[in-house]
Amino acid sequence: MPQDNKTMKDIIQASILEHGAPKIGTAYSDAATQAMYEHYQKPRRTYYVLEVDGVVLGGAGVAPLDNYKGNVSELQKMYFKPEARGKGYGKKMMQVCLKRAAQLGFESIYLETMDNMYEAQGLYKNVGFTLLKQPLGDTGHFSCPVQMLKTF
Repeated sequence: MPQDNKTMKDIIQASILEHGAPKIGTAYSDAATQAMYEHYQKPRRTYYVLEVDGVVLGGAGVAPLDNYKGNVSELQKMYFKPEARGKGYGKKMMQVCLKRAAQLGFESIYLETMDNMYEAQGLYKNVGFTLLKQPLGDTGHFSCPVQMLKTF
């Protein structure tokens, strides 16, 4: 919902800073982060917001991989407040996003992350993502050194 834009922006930006990632070349400065609801109203895009007892705790989405020729989606902006972590929300959100990407007809799903986001990488590997040697497409996230892919 449009009213979740500021909350999700704050969660994304706080998480990026918490992990010592730069503001430039990450989701911190993306145009989409500034207007999440509007960005995900385009075709083949979905963003889910996790709300518990009326409090937004995080979210994640899927969209076509930017600047890439091929039927690949991207897991985008999967971030949670610290108090939501370690409770299984990430795994559930991941399952929802993987299912949605498949429903949208994508052949695979790609992601980029920071090298020190160990818990997130463990989750990604647990659901079948594998490490790549170089990025796919051009998301503008040149500060994210880890790229992963899962084929459906």
